[in-house]
Amino acid sequence: MTTSTVTTPNTKPKNNVLLNVILSIIVVALNVLMHTGIFIFLRDSEMNPIIHAILAILWGVGGIYLIYWSLNWAVERYSDLWRRRIQPYLFVGPAFLLLSWLLLIPTLRTLYMSFLDESSSKFVGLANYAAIFTNRLLLTALRNNLLWVLFGATACIVLGLLIAVLADRSSFERIAKAIIFLPMAISFVAAGVIWKFIYYYQPGNEQVGLLNAIVVAFGGEPQAWTSMMQPWNNLFLIAILIWMQTGFAMVIFSAALKGVPEDLLEAARMDGAGEFTIFFKIITPFISTTILSVTTTIIVFTLKIFDVVMIMTGGQYDTEVVATQFYRQFFMYRNFGYGSTLAIVLLIAVIPVIVFNLRQMRKQGGF
Repeated sequence: MTTSTVTTPNTKPKNNVLLNVILSIIVVALNVLMHTGIFIFLRDSEMNPIIHAILAILWGVGGIYLIYWSLNWAVERYSDLWRRRIQPYLFVGPAFLLLSWLLLIPTLRTLYMSFLDESSSKFVGLANYAAIFTNRLLLTALRNNLLWVLFGATACIVLGLLIAVLADRSSFERIAKAIIFLPMAISFVAAGVIWKFIYYYQPGNEQVGLLNAIVVAFGGEPQAWTSMMQPWNNLFLIAILIWMQTGFAMVIFSAALKGVPEDLLEAARMDGAGEFTIFFKIITPFISTTILSVTTTIIVFTLKIFDVVMIMTGGQYDTEVVATQFYRQFFMYRNFGYGSTLAIVLLIAVIPVIVFNLRQMRKQGGF
């Protein structure tokens, strides 16, 4: 007589499920209470600044570790099935909550304020949005942002790709790339200060600005490049963006070009294809995803341009962009309705570019 044995999966008793849920809630509550208490203590304490900074750093590093360790310990008490379901949210959840606190909630609050008047005390509906597209200054800012995207972003991408291709075939590739990439090492504020000296104009006196000094040396007349030469002064400001961001595009494109199979290029040359044909028919399609990523990145960055304009002209002489006009309306004129509306318009302009980029990445298996 034989007996059959039935194996059952290793599952935890059902009466432990409720206990695990309660334990998880307790762990979350303890984390919230403890870290809130530490935050309040550090905020209100009057200890030595150095000790205060050290404690804040230790809390930042150790606190993050403790949060993940305690939550993971609670999740490990669940069955294998529920553990696999919960753990992804455990590790993504804190980052999502932090981003929601820092980005999503302020965005929703800004959207709400855009429907209010300048003092945020009266609901005005879409009046602020209508005013943006009828006010001359705001229309100028929108026009200038379009110029930055059309000329600035396009020039960065084209020059970055051209320099990457040419440098890849030269014997002094590293030196050339280092020189082109060097402006990326400084901030836009520092770049604005540098170029302010380059464009500097001093009427009736000796010209100390580099560009005017060169013009005068060749017998020309000095020009107020960033003030009186409207609307061309916007192009002189855009040149600063090109000077800084071309190096970024060049580095990314150069890395992508290294991935183009050399035997494919050799086969095309043996078949009689010229360099232009190889570039447009082989290289460009092969690195099209990189071109798309760099393009969307620079466009988003260009739409948010602020530092250069504020340092060079302060938004005067018809050089306003949306970001500078937002700063002026919100923080200087205290017109919270206009300022919030400009911020939302800038967000709306950026969203389609980001969505398009994410869709392309999803098609190519990026997600």
